Amino acid sequence: MSKHIQNIAIVGGGPSGSTLASLLAVQGKSVVVFDDGKRPDLLVGESLIPAILPVLRKLGIEDRVAAVGLHKPGVTFVMSEDDQIDFRFESVKRCALPTFAYNVPRPAFDRILETRAAELGASFIPARAQLERDADRLRLSADSLALALQFGGRQPDLIVDATGRSRLFSRLLEIPSQIGPRRDVSYFAHYEGFAQEEPRGQVVIYRLATGGWAWRIPLRDCVSIGVVMGKEDAAQLGATPEERLAAVIAQDPALSRAGANRRRISSVETYANYQLISERACGQGWALIGDAFGFVDPMLSPGLWLALHSAELLVTHLHDLPAYERQMRSHIAAWMELIGYYYDGRMFAMYHTGRAMGQKYDIPLTRFLHRHIETHIACMASGATTSSGYARGVVRFMSQHMIKGFDPADLAIK
Repeated sequence: MSKHIQNIAIVGGGPSGSTLASLLAVQGKSVVVFDDGKRPDLLVGESLIPAILPVLRKLGIEDRVAAVGLHKPGVTFVMSEDDQIDFRFESVKRCALPTFAYNVPRPAFDRILETRAAELGASFIPARAQLERDADRLRLSADSLALALQFGGRQPDLIVDATGRSRLFSRLLEIPSQIGPRRDVSYFAHYEGFAQEEPRGQVVIYRLATGGWAWRIPLRDCVSIGVVMGKEDAAQLGATPEERLAAVIAQDPALSRAGANRRRISSVETYANYQLISERACGQGWALIGDAFGFVDPMLSPGLWLALHSAELLVTHLHDLPAYERQMRSHIAAWMELIGYYYDGRMFAMYHTGRAMGQKYDIPLTRFLHRHIETHIACMASGATTSSGYARGVVRFMSQHMIKGFDPADLAIK
């Protein structure tokens, strides 16, 4: 890769594309973003994690996000009617991160990022980029290149795929994807009339007895309700996404009780391609970022942080794209490992073991161990130490040697 990358074309103006445009524009690069503005009204990624706040502060937009978002103090896991685990981000203050995050309406959040990129000097072209393939290289078509006046008729030094799950470059270059172990589908919508969780802004994750899990994300003027479950299980709940989501809410006691006065105020959106990672993420003059690189899973809400952080990493490794790819793959692998502990029940078994030991042996050592486990879980789930070798090693050790009296299989999300 040339050491003189000046002209960059970004295909897609969503969160990763707009963040990359901002960071490059600050460095004086000539940045053109092709984006036709076509997006669903509802998008997954409404719940942020604390690790994303430093990125928002770097971009100078946290105040704007706070104005449209709702303060998020933590996450509650409802395992069953009589089993609930509450996590607060207060624990992450030891990890040098903010002790909160935000729940955000995605259209407004995306507009903030796009507006900021334009303010910093990126140019947005309201059109879909047309690309041509030449072996392992991609070029803008003559018509698209003509729209990018800043490039003076020359092909950009770098073209970046920020098209999300459309995965434009992977399709053009016929790059296969690694598919994770789960085959889930998600249905979600916005509702009015759900009871407010305390503390306000707390996200709730419900483990469903019928298989899968559901989320409840409070926003300023409504609540986002979604379900993630196996495709075969979902098919048993009804013929349409609307019927399936309604059935999940009606059948789960905690969800139906909280939504006794619910009224759906949006369409029901469907997402199916979770745990999909491109087998290649860069080549001669091109790179993938955000969901175009890979989407891990909605569990723990890492998607938007990975999207924005991929933009940061690409800027850092602009002249060494393989290094960028290696580092992103490391982050993705760490999140996949962490999320696996939740799905197979080991994370909940570890937590229950620590709590039970603290109740049975109320001595400084057991209290320390319980706090240690809780802090590690919170710091990893917040994005602070997800990729830390030490933190991952501690959790691996605990999952193998510190689960007593609880069978992870009984706590797994099937």
